[in-house]
Amino acid sequence: MVAKQKTLHDAFYETLKDVYYAERQSVRALKKAAKSAQHEELRQAFETHAEESATQVERIQQVFDIIGKPARGKTCEAMQGLTSEMEEDLEDFGDGPAADAVLAASAQALEHYEIARYGTLKTWALQLGHEDAARLLDETLQEEKKADQLLTGLAERLNAEGVEDGESASGTSKSQPSKSGSPKSGKAA
Repeated sequence: MVAKQKTLHDAFYETLKDVYYAERQSVRALKKAAKSAQHEELRQAFETHAEESATQVERIQQVFDIIGKPARGKTCEAMQGLTSEMEEDLEDFGDGPAADAVLAASAQALEHYEIARYGTLKTWALQLGHEDAARLLDETLQEEKKADQLLTGLAERLNAEGVEDGESASGTSKSQPSKSGSPKSGKAA
């Protein structure tokens, strides 16, 4: 028996399930990042976007309704990898001078993945005649782009602070006296 060929409708539905799972994982990752962030503005950005992402999950549910399919997630290997990397970064950099810069970079990787997915879904929704779904997906796409721009600005400042806090622009550490009077390295031991 010949297997039924998959269509753009199938691709749209499968990708929607993927991004539904990914967005729910993103909410969890952002909440964890907010708890780990040392910089107040970064913590607030994570908390705000976690709330926004919860609303985005609701929008995805509306898109499922529009296309007449059940709202179900499908394990997103990409998001699992990105959140796993964020976990590793949290362990590796802890509360060191580069911790927030690395955390912001990890969050940007999440945003870039979501931007790519929402852009694709919006385009496909339009091609499939789902204008209402495209509008909802575009609303989320614009929020993701805005979050990425905010993270970019924060990352630029945090990167500069990380360099000022013990690392030269060439990546070598500056020897600075610590409060106890012993040299302090910008690298974790």
